[in-house]
Amino acid sequence: MRVLVVVEGTHDIEFLTRISTLLHAEQPALPDLAAMEGNGELIFLPIGGHPRAWIRRLAPLRLPEFYLFDRESPPETEQRETLVAQINRRPHCRAVLTRKRSLENYLHPRAIEAVADIMPKFGDHDCVASEVAQRVFDSRHDDYCWERLDRHPQIKLRNRAKHWLNTSAVEQMTVPLLQERDPDGEIISWLETIGHLAETA
Repeated sequence: MRVLVVVEGTHDIEFLTRISTLLHAEQPALPDLAAMEGNGELIFLPIGGHPRAWIRRLAPLRLPEFYLFDRESPPETEQRETLVAQINRRPHCRAVLTRKRSLENYLHPRAIEAVADIMPKFGDHDCVASEVAQRVFDSRHDDYCWERLDRHPQIKLRNRAKHWLNTSAVEQMTVPLLQERDPDGEIISWLETIGHLAETA
């Protein structure tokens, strides 16, 4: 039987498939989400910015469900915590809220540096895509700074950074780098939960 993995967007899928392949190579007991998806054992469902609308909509499929939500910023964080609690009351459903703001916050700066030749500085609750987009832009323009850009080009550059952060930068990650950024094994716990749901389906 398949397991549904519900995420907020396609960038999350890019991150999770790559990081799970990395961890599976080190710990074969952990699921390789990319392989599971290829074998039809797992279905990713990117739901956009309206997670509440999906709580009951998937129930008729009678498939195990795993939800991963970004923590984001208050007051949205509190709303998501309530949503996670509601989902976890349903049978064969598990939902988690990232401890960091978003998946990009689990990247190591050295993995980002390997792709963009910049050394970003960010905390667990900063917008990594914005920080990286600004540093990349400023490093390539001596005569023009990020603050002088209009909002639309800033958003475009931020979205472009978000794409390569979740693909190329994740591919530069190693297990030691991930352990440094995720010492409590949060990502491993998500994969273990998905694997358990798949086994008990």
